Amino acid sequence: MSNLASPEQAYRRSAVLSASPAQLVVMLYDGTRRFLRQAGRAMAAGEVERAHIMLRAGEDIIRHLDATIDDSQGELPGQLHAIYRFCLSHLRSARMEQDPAKLEEVSALLGELREAWAQVAEQVARG
Repeated sequence: MSNLASPEQAYRRSAVLSASPAQLVVMLYDGTRRFLRQAGRAMAAGEVERAHIMLRAGEDIIRHLDATIDDSQGELPGQLHAIYRFCLSHLRSARMEQDPAKLEEVSALLGELREAWAQVAEQVARG
């Protein structure tokens, strides 16, 4: 196997290395939502193990987002912690019930947060 990265991997690596902190958060939300979509498709197809793997990847990102919140920023950190706890709880229910609709609900909520971070990233980029 070659040590050379594919063009897609090289592009992704470059995008991550050149991204601002806000852009990195947007990328994390995008990744989480992608994993949740994959988990939902796997659940709908009865692929329990694949659904579990994809769901675990999404949960890991949410845990990372939760663990890296700057708690010194007023009320917002507490609200974000609560949202992430809700998301993780809802995803556990989705796993137990094999309910893709719950994955879509979490994805929609994370999509709203993603849009807010995208606006922040855009404002930072404009300076």
